[in-house]
Amino acid sequence: MSESLEARANRLVALAKTRKRPLILTHDNPDPDSVAAALALAQIFEEKAGLKAAIAYGGIIGRTENRALLKVLKLPIVPISRIDFDEFDLFCLVDTQPQMGNHSLPPDHPANVILDHHPERTGSRDAEIAEVGGDYGATSTIAALYLRTLGIVPTREVATALFYGIKADTRDLGRETEDVDVQAYLWLFPQADKEALALIEHPKLPAEYFRLYHTAIEKGRVHGNAVMADLGDIYSPDMVAEVAERHLFLEGIKWSLAYAIYEDNLFLSLRTNDKRMNAGRLIREVVEELGGSAGGHGQMAGARIPVQKLGKAQREEFKSGLVRRFCEEWGVAGKPGIPLLAYDPRAD
Repeated sequence: MSESLEARANRLVALAKTRKRPLILTHDNPDPDSVAAALALAQIFEEKAGLKAAIAYGGIIGRTENRALLKVLKLPIVPISRIDFDEFDLFCLVDTQPQMGNHSLPPDHPANVILDHHPERTGSRDAEIAEVGGDYGATSTIAALYLRTLGIVPTREVATALFYGIKADTRDLGRETEDVDVQAYLWLFPQADKEALALIEHPKLPAEYFRLYHTAIEKGRVHGNAVMADLGDIYSPDMVAEVAERHLFLEGIKWSLAYAIYEDNLFLSLRTNDKRMNAGRLIREVVEELGGSAGGHGQMAGARIPVQKLGKAQREEFKSGLVRRFCEEWGVAGKPGIPLLAYDPRAD
């Protein structure tokens, strides 16, 4: 008989009681789902084991809504540069896993605890607690389940972050949503700070945001039922996902790919609205053979490929090769790239 959620939650608490200082890491350039799950895990450690956890992230928090989440809720999350790993004896990953390559946990500090709704990677099996995969639309849902199972009432800040994490990752419960996500969403809603949510979801946007969207529209190319956009050099890597998400709303489109360079890495974000397809599997097949790291699931996925050894011309050639490969996978290799501004789905 498989272990129950209650048993796994109690094992988490028992493990925490044998340690002195937990470190919780989100994935690099964290999104609301990752941040919220980290906060919930920290509350579990504090209330059930009397431990004060540190929460840290690699990369940057660049998307305006994500920065607003931290600012409005005054969340105690720090850059990885401020962490001395030798000060901790319990290492946790949320919304990522050891082999996904999108986190900053050093190889000599293996993860003891992993919470992640993405498909299981084999490296996660070495962790003492690995709540990974399963039928969840967000890691925040897993974290909320652990809180409820352990009888913990989330703080106002944690409830608000978890609610927004589920809302953002499932696109208002409209994408890859299971009954358990809806239940967690409804449980959290009365406890969430509605005024804070409004400030987080509708922040003032920097001018560079609008310049980026100008680039996304100007450089967008439609190949059959797929749209892709080369965003060039970008001010925030998490904006790649936002552009891919937005372009998927284009009429007649089943696939959306956006990509950009940030700090000598090529970031890619892939979206599909075809439930028969698997974006996560496709992006791993394309990217991992090129030395990159990738992760995702059915309708959304992302990847990062180091390009620091490539000159400017080589980078452009490399990106062109990726575009050709994705077009082949989508079955639109013979379709010419039509500028987004000239695209008319009725012309086909």
